[in-house]
Amino acid sequence: MEVCIKMMQLSEYLVLPSYLCARIMEVKVQIINKSPHALPAYQTDGSSGMDLRAWLQEPVSLLPMARKLIPTGLYIALPAGFEAQIRPRSGLAIKKGLTLINTPGTVDSDYRGEIMVAMINLSGEEQVISDGERIAQMIISKYEQVEWVGVEILEDTKRGAGGFGHSGAM
Repeated sequence: MEVCIKMMQLSEYLVLPSYLCARIMEVKVQIINKSPHALPAYQTDGSSGMDLRAWLQEPVSLLPMARKLIPTGLYIALPAGFEAQIRPRSGLAIKKGLTLINTPGTVDSDYRGEIMVAMINLSGEEQVISDGERIAQMIISKYEQVEWVGVEILEDTKRGAGGFGHSGAM
């Protein structure tokens, strides 16, 4: 699939339309869904993430600062070179104070267990998660593996060893 975005390019004298096009790779992923809920799906053409739903026998209560693994009933087999990133849903975070402990969570291509979502309640009151509730989003990403090259000295940069807040961008 190819997606094109119309942009306006400024020249010295004219505003000219131009197009930025990108080919979106369609990746086939094997999935087992043991829950009664629909498979994760992109909600719009521009969505990068697919919502994951809780698969619960009964609602789960989370007290303030409590953590719990929430099952989804989903099992996937990603192709080598791909990962699934599990990220919080912004609406759930702002409305209920529910987010993920480790974000993004990573599902490796060789993992075959159930996708579980590690949730935490950061609000000041008890929150309830119900069966079928959208609890996180999953993004499938391509990645590269590196080969380490041991050296005695790293090449110098303008930033050097400056850490947090030292890039000049605040």
